[in-house]
Order: sequence, then structure tokens, then C-alpha cells
Amino acid sequence: VSQTQQLNLIPLFIFIGGGAAMSLLYLARLGLRNPDVCWDRKNNPEPWNKLGPNDQYKFFTVNMDYSKLKKDRPDF
Repeated sequence: VSQTQQLNLIPLFIFIGGGAAMSLLYLARLGLRNPDVCWDRKNNPEPWNKLGPNDQYKFFTVNMDYSKLKKDRPDF
């Protein structure tokens, strides 16, 4: 195998490594920020009930200001 063939593989490894890193970061975000995930059932059995209207848990929202939303749900 010549040296130029090995140099041509560098961008491939960079993009594969970047894609793997982004997918791992997204999985970590889903596990830590998603209101459907419950890590401690004993102390917090329903974490989605503690979310207020000002809490942003969506990944990407266009033209939405969460600080201006009013509370429209009952307290449990």
C-alpha cells in the first residue's frame, strides 16, 4: 500500500469519527434532558409532571420564546 492511498483515507476517518461523536452526544442528551426518561423512580416517579411551560426540552424550535408562555396545566 502506498503512502498516497493512506493519506486519502484521512477524511473518511475524520467524518466517521465526527458522526460517531455526534451520535453519542445526541444519545447522551436524550438520556439526560428528555422528560420521558426516569433515572430515579423512587424519588421522582413522574418527572414529566415537574416540567413547566418555560422548560425547553425540544432539540430545535423555530420562533418560540419559552419565557413568554403561560401556565395552562393543573398542578399534581
